[in-house]
Amino acid sequence: MEKYILAVDQGTTSSRAVLFDGRGRIRFSAQKEFPQHFPADGLVEHEPEDIWQSVVSVCQSVFDQLGEEVGLIETLGITNQRETTLLWDRQTGQAIGRAIVWQDRRTADYCEQLKQLGLEEWVSGKTGLLIDPYFSATKLKWLLDSEPGLRQRAERGELAFGTVDTFLIWRLTGGQVHRTDATNASRTMLFNIHTQQWDEELLELFQVPAALLPEVMDSADEFGVTDAHALGRAIPIQGVAGDQQAALFGQACFHKGMAKSTYGTGCFIMVNTGDQPLVSCSRLLTTVAYRLAGRPVYALEGSIFVAGAAVQWLRDGLQLIKGAGETESLAQRTPVDHGVYMVPAFTGLGAPYWDPSARGALFGLTRDTGIKEIVTAGLQSVCYQTKDLQKAMEQDGQRPVTLRVDGGMVVNNWLMQFLADVLGAVVERPAVIETTALGAACLAGLQAGMFRSLDDLESLWSSERRFEPEMGKAFRDRLYRGWLESVRRVQKESFAEEGPHSVEADPSSSDLFINLL
Repeated sequence: MEKYILAVDQGTTSSRAVLFDGRGRIRFSAQKEFPQHFPADGLVEHEPEDIWQSVVSVCQSVFDQLGEEVGLIETLGITNQRETTLLWDRQTGQAIGRAIVWQDRRTADYCEQLKQLGLEEWVSGKTGLLIDPYFSATKLKWLLDSEPGLRQRAERGELAFGTVDTFLIWRLTGGQVHRTDATNASRTMLFNIHTQQWDEELLELFQVPAALLPEVMDSADEFGVTDAHALGRAIPIQGVAGDQQAALFGQACFHKGMAKSTYGTGCFIMVNTGDQPLVSCSRLLTTVAYRLAGRPVYALEGSIFVAGAAVQWLRDGLQLIKGAGETESLAQRTPVDHGVYMVPAFTGLGAPYWDPSARGALFGLTRDTGIKEIVTAGLQSVCYQTKDLQKAMEQDGQRPVTLRVDGGMVVNNWLMQFLADVLGAVVERPAVIETTALGAACLAGLQAGMFRSLDDLESLWSSERRFEPEMGKAFRDRLYRGWLESVRRVQKESFAEEGPHSVEADPSSSDLFINLL
């Protein structure tokens, strides 16, 4: 009889459960959004119970759709929004405050202090990461300092830390298992990607008690079994990876030089660099792509904080559209050189700028500007930010010439064609665009023996459509120069208000603009 794999994809704005068969095809799925909390400028939080209840809800929905065959679910994989930081009581399982989301910038000043002390190169040498509020370490330190006595409780072993995967594993196993995988651990800024261990010196720097930390496992491994009280049935959890690494795995980018780009709330390009971590000269991140049988494979990553979130803002903030599906037809009726640029730096700029003080802006507005120009500028901003990452990867000798794309935004054909035009590269959309969930399913299926090897998994991948670049280089470069000038102006505004974050005040950033041009 057919056996199934359940994948839980816990994202920034929603949770999804996807049921795959043994050939990587989607049988059933369910999705549930949950509230976002923005207590102040630059602060982004989630209620942990909202995350948990949304996961239980979508899993139950899939069980209901599957009906009598629910007992044929062989294994479960988890993929998750990365860096989001949770702290909870080991005895009760209750979270200490809200989860601090990866987009949150509350520790920007502390990160700047560490950089002023000259610690970034040292931290990066161990973790592959830059010192930035994005990562979990400074968030965790903030949580421990947020209430009197928390640090002492942590040292006594009464509290547990985890990224979202760890929190879900804890809840799913009824508090019996405190584990994460190497990909999620590599995003905390506490994990040494060379030794593949929690780093004692980093723990000391960020004042994090070792008693808080989960056990680090391979990405395909034995993470425990779901408790009957949690999901109503016992299912082995056998695959775990952060969302971007799971997407890389689901896109079958198993060979050095292969690259994928995921378009969800944010946008993330990741290129496989093989069994050796590559040090970036253009402020990209070195991270663990996946770890199998104790052997890590590394990747170079560029992170954009706002992609689909820009469309969500156009819908919910400005109320210019009722749904994301309207954006394609609006863009089709708009010249690509309409003159409006949106820089969606709502929570700062990610790679390769890493400017937490930058804020969003619209440039080039005239009396003729209407809804369709602003919406199109929002879509184009996603492509221009991807171009930034492509250029940065090119400086590191890793320019992707073909990009496998996934995520909710890639159903927009106009957006994918403009992306190919701006990059001057082939964009491939897979037959299964839920590659993040697919990656978690593949890892779990690999551990469960449903797939024999990476070759088996590679044979599952197929392209649904290729987008070839059609735009001339001179026209493409002119559009891109307008984008770079808009980013420069956003950073100038930041400099005028706050000081040393300006492109012009930072020689390395000025060099970056010259190289990008």
